[in-house]
Amino acid sequence: MSSTIRTTRFSVLDRSRTREGHPAAAALRDTVDLARRAERLGYHRFWVSEHHGVPGVAGSAPTVLAAAVASATSTIRVGTGGVMLPNHRPLVVAEQFGVLESLFPGRIDLGLGRSVGFTGGIRRALGTEKDAAEDFGDRLAELLGYFTGTQTAHPQVHARPAEGLRIPAFVLATGAGAGIAARAGLALVIGDLRTRPKVLDAIAAYRDAFRPSGLWERPYVVVSGTVAVAGTAEEARRLLLPEARSLAYSRTHGVFPPLRPAEDDPRAPAALPERERGFYEDALRGHIHGTEEQVADALGTLIEDSAADEVLVTTSTYERPALLESYERLARVAGLAVPTS
Repeated sequence: MSSTIRTTRFSVLDRSRTREGHPAAAALRDTVDLARRAERLGYHRFWVSEHHGVPGVAGSAPTVLAAAVASATSTIRVGTGGVMLPNHRPLVVAEQFGVLESLFPGRIDLGLGRSVGFTGGIRRALGTEKDAAEDFGDRLAELLGYFTGTQTAHPQVHARPAEGLRIPAFVLATGAGAGIAARAGLALVIGDLRTRPKVLDAIAAYRDAFRPSGLWERPYVVVSGTVAVAGTAEEARRLLLPEARSLAYSRTHGVFPPLRPAEDDPRAPAALPERERGFYEDALRGHIHGTEEQVADALGTLIEDSAADEVLVTTSTYERPALLESYERLARVAGLAVPTS
């Protein structure tokens, strides 16, 4: 096993994916349960995501869900991967995280993204536009200024109880995100391992351009991706199928459906239209999956190539027992404090 794995932090991002035949409330409860398990297994952070109006995702209010996760755990760091800043006023985000940090001091992370709503209707309902991501840098500066008391967009406004609190901030990189993170002196979260050369180039550029800040003295890189671990390589690949089929369907039908069991899903590869089959095959590329030994080798290579400080794992599948087993196996691979009973 690569020694770099043993010295690298491992964390979990859960998107509260819904499963066919189960209500959205079950997906949210599953997220909280997974957080408890991740804490017992020794993972460093547990993050939740933000999606609006997506049938297959229950996680629409990340700060509310993060509060539930933090209440159900005691030591693991809790945060967002991420709050999509174009959808929110910076003052409100500062206030929400000020409340979280005040209630759970020293355990809250502020993960921020640039994405906008999934469809035009959702964007209009959120009061934003497709090009709102272009204002991310300004919104980020305003948000961070509320914590330091230095924001200039609204000089007479102070965020309570956020002002004076020091919460680690991360930027989820898409496009220009890595450059923004470097200039602001924030940690970088970067994924999509299907394009690994571009990811590695973006990480290198981030490190070169990084400016130390009051939150981060040096560059900090979190590599995010899907990791599935099972007793055999075939079983691990099977864990990826429900998410891949759901994603392919969304790209061709405009609807992101709940996860279905791999063996019961009528959207089998051979039966898919050619265009949807292409999306399905693409959705299976670039993920790390296999036995514990195979995953250890793949992760060791990824960490050595990227010099990542942390790996943020996100895995979705229909079978909950298999998902939980995958995270337990990964904890063993990473050398985390896996309970003996």
